[in-house]
Amino acid sequence: MLLEHYRALRRAAGVVERAARTCIAVGGADRAEYLQGLLSNDVAALAPGAGCYAAYLTPQGRLIADMDVFNLGDRLLLDVDAGVGPLLLARFDELIFAEEVTIADWSGTCAGYGVHGPAALDVAAAALDALGIACDTGVRDLAPHGCCRPAAAGETTVVLRTDALGEPGVAVVVPRGRAAALHAALVAAGGADVDDAAAETVRVESGRPRFPVDMDGETIPLEAGIEDRAISFDKGCYVGQEVIVRILHRGGGRVAKRLVGLALGPAAGAAGAALPEPGAAVRHEGEPVGRVTSAAASPALGQAIALGYLPRELAAAGTQVEVDLPAGRGAGVVTATPFVEPSSAAAREA
Repeated sequence: MLLEHYRALRRAAGVVERAARTCIAVGGADRAEYLQGLLSNDVAALAPGAGCYAAYLTPQGRLIADMDVFNLGDRLLLDVDAGVGPLLLARFDELIFAEEVTIADWSGTCAGYGVHGPAALDVAAAALDALGIACDTGVRDLAPHGCCRPAAAGETTVVLRTDALGEPGVAVVVPRGRAAALHAALVAAGGADVDDAAAETVRVESGRPRFPVDMDGETIPLEAGIEDRAISFDKGCYVGQEVIVRILHRGGGRVAKRLVGLALGPAAGAAGAALPEPGAAVRHEGEPVGRVTSAAASPALGQAIALGYLPRELAAAGTQVEVDLPAGRGAGVVTATPFVEPSSAAAREA
């Protein structure tokens, strides 16, 4: 990771190509009711220009995908991991019976960039102004999960507020033919190209789990700690709801394992030191009890940090553990997330 890339994300605005994301547009008169029965959050309550984070679960309550859902007015847009996009397209199409619903894949026709950091909204707004793309709602005024579709810019040009890295962020999606012009405008407006390693470092510092890295098809949302953001407890039925309700009301919310933050020693995060690999064992009193899912060397903290799963009885902050490293074992301690708050990251790292 280049330090200047990290600093762009924490102090100004970093630009990341959205190659790992794709969009699925759900249209038709019954679109909201249709998705309401499939997804875990209350998508039917979304007003035009609003959005939410949601999950699509198996009947056993395990994740098929997580996503950001945006109400563009005449359709609902699902922003999902590109790897799970084909599965969702096929599954959603199979589940249309008498409903008036259309499913459109934007992956072949659209591209986009994410802009993340304290100045992200300003940079995105200036770039769109330079391209002559105007939103009815000012980009700078977009609330978390807010969205807009610029007038006269084509139906597949959208601006989506997404804070996936833990810093303020916005995704701009355009037809593929306009992607190069968009990128040039974002850089000219003050955005700095950043690599995936820097983006991952900020994400891990922020304690944000990512599918399919920190969550997969065996994960129950409560294990990953995303229930407050992804699940509505007031809406009607959705796929997997019975399992979630049973855990919450009969099991007191107890799950066998939980995603936790792990603070490792400074040596593990030193320049040139190898971080724990995904899947590396986390040990307690010498015995393997969990695994690492993501790790990063935090410039703000001057040490290595990780996300990983531990049994619920060991998930309390302060629990001492050991983590398998490429060169041996290192001491670690369970730590509350986020490791670094957005407002303090730049000051700590300076």
